[in-house]
Amino acid sequence: MTATATRTEAVRRNGGRRLVDRVARVRELGIVVALGLLFGVTGAVNPSFLTYASLRDILLNSAIVAMLAVGQTLVVITRNVDLSVSSVVGLSAFGGALILADHPGVPIPVVIAGCVVLGALCGAVNGLLVGAAKVPALVATLGTLYAFRGIDFAWAGGRQVNAADMPDGFLSLGTRSVLGVPLLALVALVVLLAVGWMLGNLRAGRELYAIGSNPEAAVLAGIRVRRRIVAAFVANGALAGLAGVMWAARFGTVDATVATGKELDVIAAVVVGGVAIVGGSGTVYGAALGALLLTGITSALAVLRVDALAQTAINGALLLAAIVLDRVLALRVAAALRRRRFHDPADPVDPADRPDPADRPDPDDPADPAYRAEPAPGRTADGS
Repeated sequence: MTATATRTEAVRRNGGRRLVDRVARVRELGIVVALGLLFGVTGAVNPSFLTYASLRDILLNSAIVAMLAVGQTLVVITRNVDLSVSSVVGLSAFGGALILADHPGVPIPVVIAGCVVLGALCGAVNGLLVGAAKVPALVATLGTLYAFRGIDFAWAGGRQVNAADMPDGFLSLGTRSVLGVPLLALVALVVLLAVGWMLGNLRAGRELYAIGSNPEAAVLAGIRVRRRIVAAFVANGALAGLAGVMWAARFGTVDATVATGKELDVIAAVVVGGVAIVGGSGTVYGAALGALLLTGITSALAVLRVDALAQTAINGALLLAAIVLDRVLALRVAAALRRRRFHDPADPVDPADRPDPADRPDPDDPADPAYRAEPAPGRTADGS
């Protein structure tokens, strides 16, 4: 490839990357604006919605959904989905609560670690079914959704663990605050930042996006697709196990029906947050904002005394709208990238889409791919 062609290709890639990043930022900014409108309008209609107690409950409820949405994002960007997260939450929540109730001498950190490991094992089952056995994710995780819930019911045997049966030190995790912010919300924030940094800065994170964008190309590029998919499911299961601990500490009363149906809320939060259901794009930050938005909407509708069935219909309409918006944006991005690739110099170009001069390859820099120390025999430095 000549130096000129290399420069052209690099500029095109940089321009396309900036376009996709800009679309992602617009999606997340739109959620922030929607949150502002939601809280502003609902607070104007009913000022009690903006009280500390109400906002604290919203943060606590959204922390659990956000934790699950972060894990689900890891799976969705690989072009898969995990429907079993609600059953993993229920299994880990009941298991942790039962151990604390029957064996009060077991240290709380050990119980938390055990729930995380239990969730990771459930995730490994899903990962092996999808990544190794090549079972479609929708089918595999739908089966484990019922299988894990059945194990939960068999383990519980009709028993319910109450708050009075668990140690106060554990229950305080669900009520404690740091500088006015609930501890569970801070835990979810730490996980969010850690996973977001991993996806944006580590090779493993970039490979997950590559798998979701084009699995066949990822294989040809030398990415260990099966291993990455299994790892994504394991991480998702581990976070679901941690969410089960948070659920038990938050609500105190735990039985075999914990978190039933929660998987739909999690998937809705991920999609509303701008994570493409077909994989390859989206961020955990958007998914967490989606969780906060859906939780806020549910609380706002309750404050405004909207019927529960109407709340479900509204959430479903939001999910459909998010999917349609995601598809429209994906088509527009693809069209813009095609125009940039085959751009006619005579056509006008949006100044915002022009490549940054700082991003242009420098053929005089030895560290740049376009650098040519010496022209090839019989050719000039630009390859002519």
